[in-house]
Parts: sequence; structure tokens; C-alpha cells
Amino acid sequence: MSHFSWVVDGSIVGLYLLGTMVAGLWVRRYVHRVEDFLVAGREMNLYLGIASLAATEFGIITCMYAAESGYTQGFAGATPGLCQAAAMFVIGVTGFCVRPLRASGAMTLPELFEQRFGPRVRWLSGVVIVMGGLLNMGVFLKIGGDFLCAVCGFDPAHLTLMMGALLLMVAIYTIMGGMLSVLVTDFLQFVVMSVGLLVVTVMILTQIGWDRLVDAVHTHHGEGGFNPLANPRMGWCYLFNQALVATAATLTWQTTIARLLAAKDAETGRRIYSRTSFFFVCRWLIPGLWGIAALATLPLSSAGDDTLAAMPKFLSTFLPVGLMGLLVAAMLAADMSTDSSYMLSWGSVIYNDILAPFRKTQWSHGRAILCNRFIVALIGVYLFIFGLVYKVEGNIWSYLALTGSIYLSSMSVLLISCCYWKRANDWGALGAIFLGAAVPMLHLTMEKMPATAEWARSVGKDVPGIAAFVAAAFGMVAGSMLKPAPRGPQGVGSQQ
Repeated sequence: MSHFSWVVDGSIVGLYLLGTMVAGLWVRRYVHRVEDFLVAGREMNLYLGIASLAATEFGIITCMYAAESGYTQGFAGATPGLCQAAAMFVIGVTGFCVRPLRASGAMTLPELFEQRFGPRVRWLSGVVIVMGGLLNMGVFLKIGGDFLCAVCGFDPAHLTLMMGALLLMVAIYTIMGGMLSVLVTDFLQFVVMSVGLLVVTVMILTQIGWDRLVDAVHTHHGEGGFNPLANPRMGWCYLFNQALVATAATLTWQTTIARLLAAKDAETGRRIYSRTSFFFVCRWLIPGLWGIAALATLPLSSAGDDTLAAMPKFLSTFLPVGLMGLLVAAMLAADMSTDSSYMLSWGSVIYNDILAPFRKTQWSHGRAILCNRFIVALIGVYLFIFGLVYKVEGNIWSYLALTGSIYLSSMSVLLISCCYWKRANDWGALGAIFLGAAVPMLHLTMEKMPATAEWARSVGKDVPGIAAFVAAAFGMVAGSMLKPAPRGPQGVGSQQ
């Protein structure tokens, strides 16, 4: 039975939610232009950028899939975090792609691509980014609701209510204040989230003990719990796919580059990347420890086949009254920050790139902001419906990596080519987009078809993930060679 107390823990959560809503709505008075709504007027400084990026990239779903990896793969489950941290640090230090991207003045990736490849590529890039992003984010709300129901001991029948409440809170201040509200609330949520994560982790280490955690991993997973290459669920193919996804996400994941594009200059954006890199180890390792703690303390039969539920079941009885409230507030902080940033990011691409050809004249700032608010509201409705009807096949992280590859594969190829390959052109860009999206979409479709479902599951998601990047690169090279004369400027990178 959960230790959650409505009097003590409920009061803690209520005060946090009230403070967040007040702060988020308060800054709406500063939203006067569409740039304020989408990229916070490009005035974000280094420390706000670090806090915002860290808060955005840690939500309840992050905690859930990282904990599931710890439960099912031990310490080796943190491998994606190590790959992401390495990619963030190297790209931040070198400025690879991110320096010319920020210097271009674009508000989205497709806007940059139009400068090199033309309006067709911009529009199609926007479509693929939104398609992959919304398929990826579609499961966030349900996973968040599942976590809160399990930790707080709510009846699972109330899942729909929990999802609706989460969505409503996030949507209100995001719709009203845009990126300005997201940045301000991100800072508050980063503080609450960090305190909650550290307190729970210290309590696990002191009460359960490091030795017991290590012994549990060794007992259940052997050497594969520490070495990803010795793990039958991982191996070289897994490692290579994670490295590709981590690098591509650092370069082109919309919520990540939104902080780069909102930074006051390219140097600030570069430093945000390099200084936030270590956090990406923590975002996997800390929840991973919670999953390992569940492995060490819960009977294996208690989780059954639902390994995603092991960590919240463990926390529901492990934490005392008071700390339960801090945990729920921290997880709500993490989830609200992630959801608001993702909704705004995909909405900005829809407005700035997909709908751009249908705007015959320049809209006023008031009309543009109203349109963006309506788009964010529609995204919220989609998330609610998708979360209720779609069932993820297999491991959550594998699903997220594959759906992300629908656009990560092609957009990373386009960005690198746009910045550094003079022969890249619109034919190559179109080839990369179509082929990069086709592979993961085909695999996801086959998982749902009775005739091919078993084969698709046996293949896993690492092979189609790698294939998506290979296909996108082939499309870019083949298309550009078929039409060798480049279109437009000789590359954004040449302006450095």
C-alpha cells in the first residue's frame, strides 16, 4: 500500500503546482512578438539555458525508461546516457554544426534547410519532424499517469483523469506564455526536480546500500549487468545504434536545439551543450539506481511481465510520508517541464514551417501568437487521445529511439550536409528524408500487422534504427550525385 498522504504529501504537491502556475502565467505579460513566444526573444543566458535543457530532458517517462533499463539490464542500462553525454560534450566543445546553426538566425531546422535546399525541403522536413516527434511524445502522458497512479496508490481506473489533469496544467501556461513561460517554469522545476532526485537517491544508498545493489545486478544479470557488450540484450549493434541516436539527437532533436536557438549567441549555445553534458549521465544513472533498488528488494513475481512498473511499485512503499510528496512534486516538475517544451517545440515547427506556404501575407504578431496557442492546444488533444489508444510494443526506450529516428536520421544528415558538404542539393535532401523515414515507419507498421508482428519483434529495434541512418545517408549522396549542381549558397559552414 502506498505511503502517500493527502494531508502532508498532497499539501507539498499542491504548493508546488500553485507556485509553478503563478510563475508560468506571470511572464505572459512579456509576450509581445512571435519570437518571444517561440524562442524567448533569443535572450536566454548560459545558466538559464543549462537549467532549462536539463529540466526539459528529464520527465517522468525518462525516469520510467531509465529505471526499467536498470531493472532489466543493471548498470549497463545507463549506456545510452553515456553516449548522449559524450555526444553533447564533443559537439559543445567543437561547435560542430551547432555554431553555424545558431549563427544562421533560423528559429527551426527546416528554416535553415530552406536557405540551402529550397522551400519544398523546408516543408517536407517540417512534416517529418512533427510526425516523428508526435509519435515519440504520444506515450508520455500515459506513462506519466501510470507512474502517479502506482506511486500514490490511485485506482488505475483513474488513469484518464490523471492524464487529463497533467495535460491541463501544462497546457495552460504553455499556451499563454510560450517559451518565456517554459524557461521560467523550467528553472523552478529544475530546482525541485534536483532536490527530489538527490534525496531519494541518498535514501536508497543509505538504507539499501551500494553493496546490495551491486550484488543484485550480479545475481540477476551477471557480467552483462555491468558490460553492455556482454549483455545478450545489447551488444555491438545496440551500442552503435545508441551512438548514432545520441549524436543525431544532440544535433537535431527539436527540444534540444530550441535552447540553442533561444540562446543570445552561438557561443552561449555551444557552452550550454558542453556544460549540460554530464547531466545526461545522471538522467540515466539515478533512475537506473532506483530500478536496481527495485530489483534488489521486490520479489521478481511482483513486477511480472510489466518491468516498467517495478520502480514505482518499489517507491510507493519505500518512501515515508513527506518524502512521498517531495518525490511526486519532483516528478511533476520533471514531467511538466518536458511536456511543455515538447508541445511548444512541435508547435513551432507546424507554425513556422508546415503552415508557412499557406500564409500569403505577413501576419501580425497578435495573430501569429494566437495561431501558435491554438496549435499547442490541438497537440494537447492529440496527446490525450494517442496515449489512451496506442500500446507500445516492447521496451519503452527502444520505441522512443526508433520513432525519433523517423526524423533524426534524415535531419542529422541534412544538417551536416548543409553545413559542410558543398555538393549537397535538394534532390539529395529529399532522398534522405524519404528513405530515412521509410525504414522506421515500415518497422512500426509491421509490428502491428499479425502476419509480420512476430518477425518484427524478433529483429528488434536496433537494426531498423541503424538502417534508417544508412538509408538517409545513401539518399543524400545518391540524390546529390544525380543532380551535381548545388542549389543556393555553397553551405552554411562556409560562412564561418
